Order: sequence, then C-alpha cells, then structure tokens
Amino acid sequence: MADNGVGETLDSFDGLLHWPALSDWIEAQPDVPGQGPVTAVAKMAAGLSNAVFLLHRGETSIVLRRPSKRAKPPKSNETMLKEARILRALDGSTVPHPELYSVCDDESVTGACFYLMSPLEGMAKSGALEGDYATNPVWRRAMGEELVKAAVALGKVDYAAVGLSDLGKPENWHARQVERWRSQLEGYAATPGYNPSDLPYFEEVGRWLSDNIPDNQRIGIVHGDFQFPNVMFSLKAPKISGVLDWELTSLGDPLMDLGWILSSWWEDGDPEGKGPMVTPWDGFLSRAELIDLYGALSGRDMSCIPWYFALSCYKLACLLEGTTAAWKAGKVPDKVGASVHAYATWLTTKARRVAFP
Repeated sequence: MADNGVGETLDSFDGLLHWPALSDWIEAQPDVPGQGPVTAVAKMAAGLSNAVFLLHRGETSIVLRRPSKRAKPPKSNETMLKEARILRALDGSTVPHPELYSVCDDESVTGACFYLMSPLEGMAKSGALEGDYATNPVWRRAMGEELVKAAVALGKVDYAAVGLSDLGKPENWHARQVERWRSQLEGYAATPGYNPSDLPYFEEVGRWLSDNIPDNQRIGIVHGDFQFPNVMFSLKAPKISGVLDWELTSLGDPLMDLGWILSSWWEDGDPEGKGPMVTPWDGFLSRAELIDLYGALSGRDMSCIPWYFALSCYKLACLLEGTTAAWKAGKVPDKVGASVHAYATWLTTKARRVAFP
C-alpha cells in the first residue's frame, strides 16, 4: 500500500503501480477526465501479457493498461505505445473502441510505458454468457452481426490517412503467409521431444494455401485476434461497446479478421474436440451468414474466403504448437499441453475440410 497524498491508501499490486508519482502524473494530464488525485484502484481481468486497472478520481473512472510484470518482456513498452497509437488513429472512425486519454512513454512514472483510456461497459469473455445474451437468442444473433460490422469498419479505415503506413509490411503479404507460419512451426523442432509432423494435415493445408492465393487482394488494418474475449459487448443493448487488445494489430488483408472469427466459430459437423467458445450457442449466425453479411457490408467478393478461413486455422495452429513444444520439453503441465495440442489438431483438421470440402 502507498499513501496518495490525501489520506487514502492505494494498492501497488506488487509494484505495478507507483504511488504517488503515478497520481501526480495523471493530475498533470489535461485530457484525462476527472479532477484531483486517484482515490481508488482495482485490478481488472486481462490477458497474460498486460495488466489493466480501473482508477477512480472522485466520481470519474479511467482505465490504465500496462505490461503485466515489473520484469517486462522484450518489446512490452513498444507494444503499449503501439496500442495507444492505434487507438488514437481510430479516433473519429466507426470502429467501436475505447477512447484514448493519454499515453506515458516515461518508465520512471510507474516502471513501464502505459496508457489511459475510457472504461467500457459490458462483458468480454469466453464461457457462460451474461445478461440477456444468456437468455435471448436474438441477442446472441446480434453478437455475430456486431462482430462482422466491427471487422468491416476496421477494414475500411484508410491506414495511410491515419498515419499507420509503417504498421507492417504489405508488400507480397498474401504470398508470404504460408512460409511465415511454416517457419514458425519448424522452429519448434529444435525443442527436444517435439516433432512438427505430429500436427496432422499441416503440410497438405500449406500446399493448398500456396497454390490458391486469392487474386482479390487488399491491404488494410488487421486486428489480429478478433474473437469474443477481445470484444466488449454491452449488457444494456445487443451491441459492441468496444474492441480491445490491439497488441497484434498490423497491416494485412482485412479478410483475415473474418477468417479469425470463422476459425473461432462452431457449427454442427465441425471436427470433434472443440465446442462453442461461449454458451449457450443456439441463435448464433451460421458461418455462411457471417460471410454473406461481411460481403454485403464490405462489397468484397467472398468467393475467396475459404483461403482466409484456412489460413487463420493454419496460423493459429502454428502459434499454439509453441505451447505443445514447451509441454514436450517438460515446461508446461500435461493437462495444458495436451489440451493446446488437441486444439491445434482441431484447427488443422478444420482447415483441411475447408480446403477440400
């Protein structure tokens, strides 16, 4: 605990927040709402790489996002600054997102770069749905519609006009994807006990992707992890309050965000080993309806969507196998490692079915 200068004690959360220096910095920012020092703080649910806190200045609430550990992973500061930059670039767009208030690139304030943003109302989760989403299939149908609308809105942002031309390498983006993720998987082969060939259909799907690169190509902003846990749905109305977790955002074909949605979706007839990401599932749009809606809203030819769907499965499987390799090396518990490998297997199996219907 630390004294914030007004007689209140604030939790430092094991040194992640440095009081009163942090409170003083916030007071000095003209664009941060509220007045006076921070009077209360609570840690919010977040991913492994970031820590998120709800701060109160009297009756006003603000959100602080910073790396999750005092011993910061490589490039974590750069990630914070990148996320803040993206939120600032989206200001004025139709993409639902939290408002950026201020960003700090001075590590001395609280031990890492961080930024302040508006709080969002609602839920962002996997598992059991809350509120009317849990009881009303009309609200659940709207979740799929809202995801597609947000993905289309992001894909329409002119990345050059908002100053994000250096967010990635758009040249030959489509042609580079298979080798990019194949090399990721093959890199795990140096781990004792791990064999990339244990991931079924990987080579077959990779060859299909290389042989079927779409002609209808575009480059735009891609969120990179567009799925339920990274999207806040309002509990007051069936709509998105804001898209979160912009750390993987880069330039690429915006259809990848739709592919990512499709890979996280669930339908009867899918391979065994994976259920719906949220429950209950009845009432949700089908994958075909998601695709049709995206095409109607974006004006894009959707005949090439199997490529983006299969590539999303292929990419995520490659990423997950990093945990499988760690499991084989004895660095991850058996239950976790086996579960992750089973999901990667589901993904490559699904990708094969998409490629060879």
